[in-house]
Amino acid sequence: MIVSQNDFEPTDHWYPKALNATIHPMVKFFFNLDRDLIVTRYCHLHPTVSSDKLREILNYRCKYFQWGGADLLNVTSSGGKRQMVVIENNSCPSGQKSMPLLDDNDEQGSYRLMVERTFKPYIKKIKDVKGDLAVVYDKNEIEVFGYAKVIADVMKEPVHCVTFHKDDPDPKVFFEDGIMYVKSDDDKKLIPIRAAFRYLTQKPWNRLPLNTKTKILNPTIVCLAGGRNKMVAAKAYDIFNAELKPFGLKINIPETIWDVRKEEIPLWVNKLGGQAVIKVPYSNAGQGVYTIINEKELDDFMKLEFDYDLFIIQSLIGNSNWSSITSSGKLYHVGMIPNLKNETYIADVRLMVSSTKKGILPLVAYARRAKAPLKDRIDGGSDSWEMLGTNLSYKEKDGSWGSDAKRLLLMDRRDFNKLGLGLDDLIEAYIQTVLSTVAIDKMAKTLINTKGVFKYDLFKSLNNDQSLLDEIKIH
Repeated sequence: MIVSQNDFEPTDHWYPKALNATIHPMVKFFFNLDRDLIVTRYCHLHPTVSSDKLREILNYRCKYFQWGGADLLNVTSSGGKRQMVVIENNSCPSGQKSMPLLDDNDEQGSYRLMVERTFKPYIKKIKDVKGDLAVVYDKNEIEVFGYAKVIADVMKEPVHCVTFHKDDPDPKVFFEDGIMYVKSDDDKKLIPIRAAFRYLTQKPWNRLPLNTKTKILNPTIVCLAGGRNKMVAAKAYDIFNAELKPFGLKINIPETIWDVRKEEIPLWVNKLGGQAVIKVPYSNAGQGVYTIINEKELDDFMKLEFDYDLFIIQSLIGNSNWSSITSSGKLYHVGMIPNLKNETYIADVRLMVSSTKKGILPLVAYARRAKAPLKDRIDGGSDSWEMLGTNLSYKEKDGSWGSDAKRLLLMDRRDFNKLGLGLDDLIEAYIQTVLSTVAIDKMAKTLINTKGVFKYDLFKSLNNDQSLLDEIKIH
């Protein structure tokens, strides 16, 4: 499908709930905060942090990871130390349809902000490839077409919007000599693409080559380096944390054990006190994540069959009465403000950022709550995912995707107050998102040599899962 200029209709690209929402004044203030003020405030609250190093990181310009979105939990320790913990950072994240306008006079909102300050500069210097622009996607049409229409407006040319599913028997997208081509609507013409905005979330490495002449945002290497690969992300965070330690900075993550084979999982769950989170490292959108709080949930997990050989296990963050026991003690959810029934729900925060000439800047924020309130006590019949799972995406029986928007919490005047967050929490979320983004970008740079070639052997040493390695499309 070809998208033309002047075709953007706001009602098509936001949830109805978000379309007429008014941004919360504190959130608007945060999004307009001067960078130096952020550094000064953060270092005032964290005296051991180097202001020069923090400023350097916030000004970092990503080479590969141009656009990401971290999922964060607002947690506290038994001693009352609050922090924002990174659960994962996603390449091509969703969120635009959930973000109220920062400026009521700008109807394209942060869609346009993303395209003007990140996508346009990223594709500006293309010389080798002649062709059109495209958006390729496998889900989330509300946002995908929003981006396509804004790109058409900003770049002043038509944009091809094309599906590219992982199991498509007759794909509309293919590569030849490193150049992306898309089929015309009547399948009679092959159109070369000089640059593509990519919204592929399901195993993008199995159809989007690592080495392409067509400029792609984000390139596939970002997904393998941690944007869609929780195994390598955990190692990227660990490596970057070693670099950050002398400067008082750290990516806050749950205690993580990687390269775990299925038969070893019960041993590690037991070590964490019987509560843990098991993750299939290469899944996303809430798929492949298993929270374990009792024997039944562990037994149910062990009966499942998987395509991959290796898993990661993380400490579970639950209630103050039941969370994983780690070397640094227990962490538990701060949770939302209790409702009229005196129930406390947990929620995560998604903070989306993009790389610009001024560094990594915040773009979108929203939150998602769990289906059921957090219980003080658990037993053998408790369902942990109902209390701890926050992702809105779910897969239909026909393979299509749906979204449980009633659990969406906006950064507006009504919902934001329920989250129990303050300005310093938003600043902390932003800094944690930037740190995790930089870690993944640095890992991506490590995995590509000076000639632009993927270091297969190095990647294999980091992630020796043959099922995954067999999927990777290098050329």
